[in-house]
Amino acid sequence: MGILLFSLFRNNSQTETILFGVFAAVIFTFLVIDLGFFNKNPKKISTKSALYQSIFWVFISSIFGYLIYFFDDGGFDSSIEYFSTYLTEYALSVDNIFVILLILKFFTVKEEFYHKILFWGILGAVVFRGVFIFVVASFIGEFHWILYVFGVFLIYSGIKIYFEDSDEKIDPEKNPILKLCRKYLPITKDDVGGKFLISQGGKWMFTPLFLVVVLVETTDLVFAVDSIPAAFAITQNEFLIYTSNIFAVMGLRAMFFLLAGIIDKFYLLQKGLSIILFFIGAKMLLEIIPYEISPTLSFTVIIVTLTLSIIFFSCYSTRGRRACRKQLISEQLLPQRNLLVIFLAVLAK
Repeated sequence: MGILLFSLFRNNSQTETILFGVFAAVIFTFLVIDLGFFNKNPKKISTKSALYQSIFWVFISSIFGYLIYFFDDGGFDSSIEYFSTYLTEYALSVDNIFVILLILKFFTVKEEFYHKILFWGILGAVVFRGVFIFVVASFIGEFHWILYVFGVFLIYSGIKIYFEDSDEKIDPEKNPILKLCRKYLPITKDDVGGKFLISQGGKWMFTPLFLVVVLVETTDLVFAVDSIPAAFAITQNEFLIYTSNIFAVMGLRAMFFLLAGIIDKFYLLQKGLSIILFFIGAKMLLEIIPYEISPTLSFTVIIVTLTLSIIFFSCYSTRGRRACRKQLISEQLLPQRNLLVIFLAVLAK
């Protein structure tokens, strides 16, 4: 499947063909091992396991970036573009995690089924993102000015995210895909042990978990509308865009289990992400002048912005915890203080 997807791309040099073969083998192998051995039966993923998986996928993604540096024809510039795209996609995944968690909570999915749903969601992303990138690349090949439309769109997205209300509610019930599925597909009322499709009374029925997978897939495509143009603003090499995207998506699943409990606190990271989108959009529009921002400078801006966002988020969270602790202590000591006031009043009399 990976080679078939790669045949859709235009920049398929011999070196990149070999590297893509390595990429496809890695993704396929670990997907099979993941579902066939480690998570054959439904179970809840622990935070410790999620941490190890997150570190693992960041490590594998970095190793692949170094392979691009040593073997790809573009060398240093290609590796920098790969890492820039990877980091941007990884940061954009935070919003994706929030919406996926909302969908799972909305359908009251049991935690032991989270992994199975995300597995099939990611498998769909591997295919659909490849097709999406191919379609966008084809349009850009014919109409280069589309890149400038993407630039305007990314600037708009950056401004919108920056001023977006963090408490804004998302209602999966209003999703048009969900409405279509419920209208035309026979759906059971319960999850039936984590299955997607069952035979009931001689009739095939879909379960609510199937609807969840459909929503997760459509959610990924919606977020790809932001991330794919951002990737094309960094590089027009489809090989770099696709591999960095899929590695980021693979890390998304592990990051989901790691951050699910604190995802709503990533307020400052969203601000940093908006700045990155604005910068990438502006970089794309500057090519009209023409003025080209180097891949190294782009990577530096992205990594510095993300680092500062994480540092400010950590400081903000620490300050918030201290404030809550002080308030808690104050509330706990309030009865004692009241008793002390009463005691002193009695003594004064």
